[in-house]
Amino acid sequence: MDIKLPSLGEGADSGTVVNIFVKEGDSVAKDQPILELENEKAVASIPSSSAGVVARIFVKVGDKLSVGQRILSLTEGGFDSSMHTNPAVSSRDAASISATPPRMETEAVAAPLAEDNEAMPDLPPAASPSIRKLALELGIDLKRVRGSERGERIVMADLRAYIQRLQEMTAPAKSGGKAAPTAKPAAEPVDFSKWGPISRTPLSSLRKVISRRLAENWTTIPHVTQFDEADVTALQDLRKKHAPAYEQKGARLTLTPFILKALVTTLQKHPIFNSSLDETTDEIVFKAYFHVGIAVDTEAGLIVPVIRNVDQKSLLDLSKELEALARKARDRKVSADELKGGTFTVSNQGGIGGAHFTPIVNKPEVAILGLGRSAWKAVVRENQIVSRLMLPLALSYDHRVIDGGSAARFVVELVREIETVSERNRESGSSH
Repeated sequence: MDIKLPSLGEGADSGTVVNIFVKEGDSVAKDQPILELENEKAVASIPSSSAGVVARIFVKVGDKLSVGQRILSLTEGGFDSSMHTNPAVSSRDAASISATPPRMETEAVAAPLAEDNEAMPDLPPAASPSIRKLALELGIDLKRVRGSERGERIVMADLRAYIQRLQEMTAPAKSGGKAAPTAKPAAEPVDFSKWGPISRTPLSSLRKVISRRLAENWTTIPHVTQFDEADVTALQDLRKKHAPAYEQKGARLTLTPFILKALVTTLQKHPIFNSSLDETTDEIVFKAYFHVGIAVDTEAGLIVPVIRNVDQKSLLDLSKELEALARKARDRKVSADELKGGTFTVSNQGGIGGAHFTPIVNKPEVAILGLGRSAWKAVVRENQIVSRLMLPLALSYDHRVIDGGSAARFVVELVREIETVSERNRESGSSH
């Protein structure tokens, strides 16, 4: 019996092997972790779908796996009755598939065959009658579709993935073989060794994800960055006052939870900054929830876990969750779900140093707040030069959705919220 990579969740269809926990000859139990897979900035354990003895391992560390690809084979495995189930196809799924033009397979375009179907072409692929009927109506040869379920059973998601591959393969042909005007030009190799000694290090899978996403965000979003500073002298005094009480409760109180609460209050007054642009419908999606992504600097690269419902959590809750998420991110134990669903992002470089910078908007969000390192400065207050602790702020935003005037008002409001922190609603354990 072959153990294959199961579905990884919505929007994820591949990953890179970072650890293999078994070797040939090992006995494994059902649901026992057999490898770790890096996907979308997260590392997840992949369990065995059956019990048995490892006869052969088909992957190695560093390999990129797709859903349905063989990981290893087992001997002495049990019978899998799921091969003979016939789940019905919902009318909605059938309609979404049927929207694709029939008879997509042509002599000029051929998708790869499933490995086992190549080896045994006379055996019909495992699929329910409803899947077979739909494939027949669309003119799809199921022998060319790789099944992702146990026993290589083909399900609706496999048909969708197959059709998407066909569409991607036919796109150049429909345009006469010419590249799209926005296509990235081919990189030209450079022999850097001509000028001196060099060394090379391959990009990690995480760095590739970061590179691809940031390049996409930068090239598709017209960025503007609004700069300002907030006086956090009083806020720092308040933090020092309550820090010992938080330590007794197992939390480390920093300025960040205060900033998050001030940010959410500002977002509630300026909902356009908590929205997304739906480019498929040309609509702005306003969100009634406040899930804030926190950029975490790790040895492997930048990871952005999300704190959900910031508006409903106390400073104590936020302090504990910030520390827990940062630790999980640095240990690469943050789950894929913890990286999704953000409505706004904060990138805090205060612990490292530096002042203003220009953060890149985290698509599909429309704005991101960059925090620099607070520093003591001589400022004028009531015609007097005084020393105040100033926090650099940098708000980058999507100019397709947000105008400069709106951004200026947002930053002014945020500065006011930060600078007018009250003792009443910022005490230890407060929910505001």
